[in-house]
Amino acid sequence: MQSNSSQHPQAVERPALVSGDLLGSVLLVVEAGVRYWEDATVNGQEDTEGTLIPCRSGELWKPVIELATGKIRDWPQGTTADIHYKVCDAGQYWLADEAGNKLAKWDGDYVPDHILSIGDRGYGDYIIMKVRADGIIEGWHQPEIREDGWERVPNSD
Repeated sequence: MQSNSSQHPQAVERPALVSGDLLGSVLLVVEAGVRYWEDATVNGQEDTEGTLIPCRSGELWKPVIELATGKIRDWPQGTTADIHYKVCDAGQYWLADEAGNKLAKWDGDYVPDHILSIGDRGYGDYIIMKVRADGIIEGWHQPEIREDGWERVPNSD
């Protein structure tokens, strides 16, 4: 009996898109509603009021991270931070091009752990990282960005 491959097609595995492949993205833009600002130390000092942490804008923490290097743009030279922010469904995350134009939005309110929980599990609720004095996140590895989980922003073609 002859096999007919059209009756039983094999699943085709799609290769993962890596950062830079998904719509030309090179940046991760974060807008996280931090519940407890004191869950960070900046230059070794507890940031009890959230007044020491760079990239704060009102009640949001808004770093822009280069996907290839883990460098936070506009991070003040010489500033270190140990961050363990509880976000609790109060965050938005975008992939953006070099100019910061938003191309795709993370589909959900949970923190994308595979990108923003460095060296620990964040369970979708925590941003965990240590930032060196040069603005680079310790232990950063260029993340594998898969298309699923990201929604294209209208007019981003």
